[in-house]
Amino acid sequence: MGSPMIRVLRATDHRVMRWKNGAGSTTEIAVFPPDAGLGAFDWRVSMADVAEDGPFSRFPGIDRTLAILDGEGVALAIEGTGESAGTGEALVTRAGPPLAFAADVGVSARLLGGPVRDLNVMSRRGVFAHLLTRFATAEPVRIAPEGATTTLVISRSDGLVLAAGDTHTVLGRDDAAFLDGEATVLPDGPAEFFLVRFQPASA
Repeated sequence: MGSPMIRVLRATDHRVMRWKNGAGSTTEIAVFPPDAGLGAFDWRVSMADVAEDGPFSRFPGIDRTLAILDGEGVALAIEGTGESAGTGEALVTRAGPPLAFAADVGVSARLLGGPVRDLNVMSRRGVFAHLLTRFATAEPVRIAPEGATTTLVISRSDGLVLAAGDTHTVLGRDDAAFLDGEATVLPDGPAEFFLVRFQPASA
C-alpha cells in the first residue's frame, strides 16, 4: 500500500456561482463528477451567504445537510414536517449540530439574528450517502476512512495541520483537503473544522 495522500483545495480557488433559484451566490468547494452542473452532480460541498429570509433551491433526488459557519443561525420550515410532526421550525445554529433533510421538498429559511454563512453537503439519493460532522477542539483528531470512498476536511481556522504519513499540510480558513487513507488533524490551539464522508448508497 502507498503512503496516505492529501490533496488541498485552497479557498482562493473555490468556484463562485449563482444559486439554482438565482436569489444569491454559492461558493463551491468540491463536486463530483468534476465540473458537474447544479442538475448533474452526484455529490457537492458548498458554502453560501444568506442575507435575508426566503426559500431554498430545490434539488430533485438529493439529500442535504446544512451547518452554520458564521452568524447566529436559521429556522427552517421544512415541507412534510411542521405541525404534522409536532416540531414546528427546525433550528440550525452556529454551535449546534448540522441538520440533514431532503433537498427536493419545499424549505424556507428565517434568519435568527442577521445574515449567515452556511455549509451545504448534498448527495444524490440512491447513488451516494454522506455524513457531515463538526469538530471544535484543541486536541489532535485521528481520521480514518471508515468505509467512505471520499473524505474531505474543511478548515474554519488558520494554521490547522493535517498529518498523513510523512506529509504535514497547513490549512487556512475555508481551505479544504481530500484525504486518501488515515490522517491526524493537529490544531494550533482551539480550532474548528468539518469532516465530510461520502460512500456509495446501499443497494
